[in-house]
Amino acid sequence: MALKNKKVIVSILYTALILLIWRLAFHIQIPLLDRTLINPGSSMFGFLDVFSGGALSQYSIVALGVSPYITASIVVQLLQMDIVPAFKEWAEEGEVGKKKLNQVTRYLALALAFVQALTITLGITAYYGDIFQLGVDVNALTYVYLAIIMTAGTAFVLWLAEKITMKGIGNGTSMFIVAGIVAGFPTMINDLLSLYVIKPEGNSVGDIFIFFGVLLILILIVVGIVFMEAAQRKIPIQYANRPAAAQFRGRSDSNIPIKLNSASVIPVIFASTLMSLPTTVVNFLDQNTLTYWINQIFNYTEPIGFAVYIILIFVFSFFYSFLQMNPEKMAENLQKQNAYVPGIRPGAETASYISRVLFKITIIGATYLSLVASIPIILGYIFELPASVRIGGTSLIIVVGVAIETAKQLKTQSQEKQYRGFMD
Repeated sequence: MALKNKKVIVSILYTALILLIWRLAFHIQIPLLDRTLINPGSSMFGFLDVFSGGALSQYSIVALGVSPYITASIVVQLLQMDIVPAFKEWAEEGEVGKKKLNQVTRYLALALAFVQALTITLGITAYYGDIFQLGVDVNALTYVYLAIIMTAGTAFVLWLAEKITMKGIGNGTSMFIVAGIVAGFPTMINDLLSLYVIKPEGNSVGDIFIFFGVLLILILIVVGIVFMEAAQRKIPIQYANRPAAAQFRGRSDSNIPIKLNSASVIPVIFASTLMSLPTTVVNFLDQNTLTYWINQIFNYTEPIGFAVYIILIFVFSFFYSFLQMNPEKMAENLQKQNAYVPGIRPGAETASYISRVLFKITIIGATYLSLVASIPIILGYIFELPASVRIGGTSLIIVVGVAIETAKQLKTQSQEKQYRGFMD
């Protein structure tokens, strides 16, 4: 249905063109560095490298991708919780306030990109030694220059993401995250093939069984994600000024649908980003007691880090769910519309009831996200799977979640076109 809509087709092609431009920029590497002294495809960057589609380990000008924007989004949303009154006011001003918050988020993202780029540049120099081309006079301005180039690359990616949001399909930032993750899937499959199928010493029946077993589990994860993303809990409502007959005829529409996973993939993205930042910095430092414990706490392949990762998913699930669906605002809007939940008094009692329902639903949603994110990691412990598979399993949540939201948007756009044609 959507592919019959010319506007939708143009949006899809426009998005594909933007992603192609981003992928071409992927091959433009940071200047002044001697590539022969750097190990390409290094896995020291973890999930940050996954979000950039491998651009970080290749030291591309778009190496940071949208990761600084994700971090800035976390900070700005936390500051809205009565920490910065102006941010809270903007959050309540509708589209105008939303534009102001987006602008602040972008500026903060560029500031974080510069700090992050400078840290990474200093880190790879400390890790590899003198990595600059022969004849380059290295001083403080050299590092600042490289950091500015990487920051400009992030600004370019954010500009491309904004273009996708305005004229393409889906959310631009999410599309770049998905594009980066999908670009790493061939590496994950290749690692699995090299480990269990294409082995110099030959493979056994057990190896083949493990290979297809892992693929089957990843497929089941996708099916589970699709099912859980579609699940809803509907709160019935009635209107005081609507006749009983009208209420009976419109009973199917008189409810508040709440997704079982109302936070969608945001908790996984936030948790993965926060876990990757400390481990990325630690990988460049000399190993000592401090770096050892930081790696234990923030590396989710370690037992402590795994527990922290699950806790962060739960925390962000509750934080984002209640941020997106404010029970007080919902109760206030129902009261303004002369609507009420049967058996519940309007006002504070309605807000309390919605909060209890949202809390119970969020427990299920957070448990589901944690379970899906932890299965590949647990399998990695059991079968000694490569790191790409452990990351790839978590990435499936993001990819499938964004794909479902994008499909819904495409369906909505095609339906709007049909309605306009009917009215015309």
